[in-house]
Amino acid sequence: MASWQRLLAQTGRAAQQWLIEWWQLVHLGAVIMVLVLSPSSYRRDNRALLARHIYVNTAPILLGFTVLCALVTVVITRIVLVTALSYGLSQYALQVVIRVLVLELIPLTAALFVALRCTIPDGAELTAMQASGELDAMRQRGQDPVRREVLPRVVAGLFSGITLAVLSCVVALVVAYLAVYGFNVSGLPIYTRLFGQVFSPAVTLIFVLKTLFFCLAVSLIPMASALYGLSGMHDNSVRTSAELRGLVRMFAVILLIEVASLVGNYY
Repeated sequence: MASWQRLLAQTGRAAQQWLIEWWQLVHLGAVIMVLVLSPSSYRRDNRALLARHIYVNTAPILLGFTVLCALVTVVITRIVLVTALSYGLSQYALQVVIRVLVLELIPLTAALFVALRCTIPDGAELTAMQASGELDAMRQRGQDPVRREVLPRVVAGLFSGITLAVLSCVVALVVAYLAVYGFNVSGLPIYTRLFGQVFSPAVTLIFVLKTLFFCLAVSLIPMASALYGLSGMHDNSVRTSAELRGLVRMFAVILLIEVASLVGNYY
């Protein structure tokens, strides 16, 4: 009986902690949304800080990711074309390329790339500031750490993810056309019609929402884990566990968004 009571107590504490962590994430997202819409967040010193974070999170990775996307597009387009020709389905090859690359792979890859290169390191930096007491010192000086340190990092992650996704989609579409038709404009009417068949209004809306939610997840969750995940924790193993829970939460949200988009596109 005592073991069952302990098990129930542990399960209750775990469920309570799970609910608290998700509520903190939702609360931080609401606060960030309010700050984004607040004119006071764009004063001169805040604008300079925001511009620096956007530049640091976007410019160094933009060219490399675009080149990588172009190379992957060439490889996947060639594989799909050869496979479609062998089965006599060449008329569907370009539609498959557009669906696989533009609708599915590029938004997901861009979000994960931004997470690994930008937002997770930003979250680790914020965690160090939280652990060292720097954020508490800012509060004592009357400064808002969320406005000063969290908001620029979240906005920079959003901007970087959306920029990479949009630019890479354009590059993929151009490279796919060149891989099939070469430098010849005769294929433009067919290619435009195929693009229109894939990107119906409903699919376009799902694509835009999926890209936005991907970028929001990879930008917001590492910051929430840094702000709230280490409250009252001083042991390094406990801190590591909190950080891992944040990463698991981020990948779980990404998976749910991807599943929801697949259901919306194909069911």
